[in-house]
Amino acid sequence: MAYIEGSHHITLSVGHAQEDVDFHVKVLGMRFIKRTVLFDGSTPIYHLYYANANGDPSSVVTTFPWAQVGLYGKRGTNQGREVLLSVPQDSLNYWHKRLTEHDVAVTDVEVFGRRRLAFEHPSGIEYMFVSSEGDDRVGNTGYGVPQEHAIHGLHGLGVHVMTPDRTVEFANDTFCAQDGLAEEGDRVALQIGKQAHGNHLEITVNRRDDQGTWHYGAGTHHHFAWNVDTLQNQDELKFEVEGRGYTDISELKDRKYFKSVYVRSPAGSLFELAVTHADGGWDCDESPHELGQRFQLPEQFEHRRDELLNALEQIDI
Repeated sequence: MAYIEGSHHITLSVGHAQEDVDFHVKVLGMRFIKRTVLFDGSTPIYHLYYANANGDPSSVVTTFPWAQVGLYGKRGTNQGREVLLSVPQDSLNYWHKRLTEHDVAVTDVEVFGRRRLAFEHPSGIEYMFVSSEGDDRVGNTGYGVPQEHAIHGLHGLGVHVMTPDRTVEFANDTFCAQDGLAEEGDRVALQIGKQAHGNHLEITVNRRDDQGTWHYGAGTHHHFAWNVDTLQNQDELKFEVEGRGYTDISELKDRKYFKSVYVRSPAGSLFELAVTHADGGWDCDESPHELGQRFQLPEQFEHRRDELLNALEQIDI
């Protein structure tokens, strides 16, 4: 039977590249592991990758900075909304102080009976720090963030929907979600996959906001990727999803570092089924200790290297 291992990465459409780098690297202390370009379409747009110390698949946040070409999205319902990041237990006071010192507005909130920190990316995308017990993923100690407070990786994704039953049904039918994990008011949490951390899907009923945009555009979530472990399992899961009638699913896409298919959920959130294949991985074109140091391009774009570099916003890592 096909299965999901856990989370792989989350991808966001953000504003300007430099403010995105400053936020993830200089404020959050995440490791910059890859600078490449969007593989789809002809518009030259960066694809930037951030992770924990080891670049674990379940820790990766990737971004497309769209402000350079003036493309903006609209946050709303039927859309991924909150980036949930796992931090060590008892580290929330540290992060409240650090975020405030970096002029990032931060709010204490209570979700499922536990304290969290809510704040925003410079482009307006909502983030939350969730304190986690027993998360052994190793955080990155960039820009003065001590090991005992460093970000483990993803906790999961928060989605907003008009009709939560359809999303829960989709998650249960296609991803074998462990439902009943937590429920509070208009919010329910599911856990998807076998891994212990990084695989939470939190669904919030939101009938107040208009439909959010699904296209690329600064200020919006684009997709959440699940780790499906092997290409054979990916094929089997794709056939199972299609067999249940969810036919809004893509063909296989080679993203160089992983291979993916994409499926649109009934409520609109876009999910990716990703495999870090034998010839891929973050170190397929850079050594592990040099990740993110060189502008990387797939073979089909290599002849445009100078053109793309000149077209893209210059960034200081």
